[in-house]
Amino acid sequence: MFSGVFVLMWAGAAVVTLNAQLLGGSVSFFQSVCVLGYCLFPLVIAALVGIFLRAGIFRLIMVVAGWVWATRASVVFMQSLLPASKRALAIYPVGLFYLVWAWMVYVE
Repeated sequence: MFSGVFVLMWAGAAVVTLNAQLLGGSVSFFQSVCVLGYCLFPLVIAALVGIFLRAGIFRLIMVVAGWVWATRASVVFMQSLLPASKRALAIYPVGLFYLVWAWMVYVE
């Protein structure tokens, strides 16, 4: 399980980072991977709360709040490093990246 999560995290963060770099962003690879990893923290908290509270609607609210928080924190970082004309193309994969993690947290 650990190796699967580790590879998914690194592969997803690498794809998001390479996308930002190819769109003309001035972002370092390891800096972006590190920020994407740190911004995963709200979803980790949602997963920990979900272990103890199994109520469906409360769990859904926690996961959605964690997804919004993680995505917003990453978007603030990415916006400053990208040209204004290509921000939406770089931000969309960030939202999808965290959406996959939010789905995994909710389904656990």
